[in-house]
Amino acid sequence: MPFSALGLSAPLVRALDESHYAHPTPVQAAAIPAVLRGDDVWARAQTGSGKTAAFALPILQHRLDTRGRVDRRTLQALVLVPTRELAAQVGAAFVHYGRHLPEPAKIITAFGGVSINPQLMALRGGADVVVATPGRLLDLVDHNAIRLGTVATLVLDEADRLFELGFADELGRILALLPVRRQNLLFSATYPAAVESLANQLLHEPTLIEVADSAATTPDILERAIEVDVPRRTQLLIKLVADNAWSRVLVFVATKYATEHVSEKLRRAGLNAGALHGELSQGARTKALADFKTGDLQVLVATDLAARGLDIASLPAVVNFDLPRAVADYTHRIGRTGRAGESGVALSFITAESHAHFLLIEKRHGRILAREQIEGFEPELIEVPASPATPPGTGGVKGKRKSKKDKLREAAARAAHPSSAPEPAEEPVPNTFRWHRSSPGRRRL
Repeated sequence: MPFSALGLSAPLVRALDESHYAHPTPVQAAAIPAVLRGDDVWARAQTGSGKTAAFALPILQHRLDTRGRVDRRTLQALVLVPTRELAAQVGAAFVHYGRHLPEPAKIITAFGGVSINPQLMALRGGADVVVATPGRLLDLVDHNAIRLGTVATLVLDEADRLFELGFADELGRILALLPVRRQNLLFSATYPAAVESLANQLLHEPTLIEVADSAATTPDILERAIEVDVPRRTQLLIKLVADNAWSRVLVFVATKYATEHVSEKLRRAGLNAGALHGELSQGARTKALADFKTGDLQVLVATDLAARGLDIASLPAVVNFDLPRAVADYTHRIGRTGRAGESGVALSFITAESHAHFLLIEKRHGRILAREQIEGFEPELIEVPASPATPPGTGGVKGKRKSKKDKLREAAARAAHPSSAPEPAEEPVPNTFRWHRSSPGRRRL
């Protein structure tokens, strides 16, 4: 099915042809006609499935169809996204798809971390579409730079992440400023309970779109799980980059400190590496991501800031240096590779400490990965307590300590019957997980 069969006009189809988009993806084929009909839409599809185009193209088509009939100063579409990087990417996609429209749509991208003044200036004279993070959008409202009473279409992109990042209060304030009658579009790869509750309140008889995983829609990603000791992960990463000749690799770690620490170690080893985390200035974040996309950075070490929505073309590999805290984020992380029909590899480093958590990830995602060991990096025999022992001097676990009365009763009983004093309890042996080099099911390379 060509894009023109979905109801898109020649200028939009031309932009798609120039981008070598021959046919719509399943989520685009289902969502574009529904959005053009004016339906509310609730869409769940895998990362990398083309969700941005699924809402951007019909919004631009509507702008073309209403040209001359709608006041140019009124905001027609509002797209809310969770991160600055995703805001910039979605805004650029609108501009790209609409570049051949006879009357270009005015697209404004607004996010924090940078001066608000250029955004205030850009909004003079109104806008057709605003792509924004919730906090900065409310800043613009407070400055009287934007009014939300005319919004015809609201899009929540990566809706689950908006809740994870604590935007629930901001969303409530924004929804209160929007007109009651409007079109609502929710797009994401996963829908936890908080998003389902919002959808039930927000959407009116929505078109439900769920693109099931299949051979046709599942990204071509080779997933691998490599066992390694914690102190040797950086050296193993260096070896893997060299052995596989990866032109670029995105490495996920747990903390902003780890991004700087690991990237510094990689630079000492001769790799061109950079860090990406939320505490960097917006200029530094934008430069790091831009340099990585162009190949000026070979390795980008990032927090989960880079796990959602970012489209990095032809990325050959993703490495989970640290496993994600949230099980659902595993899907979003590895989805940075294997995009747009290309193949990729996603590696996870499995340490003794993270073994149990990876078992949970496998269970939740319905897969079992063979454990590998790389020659020269086999983990040592390690024992890790399943739960930390009680620190000395804490008096034990709250609620388990004997009361003063109990102690007095026991003392009186021992005095009356010395021979019946209880034997001292044996020291409990903690549950442990142990690497077994000879365990079956592990492949050594």
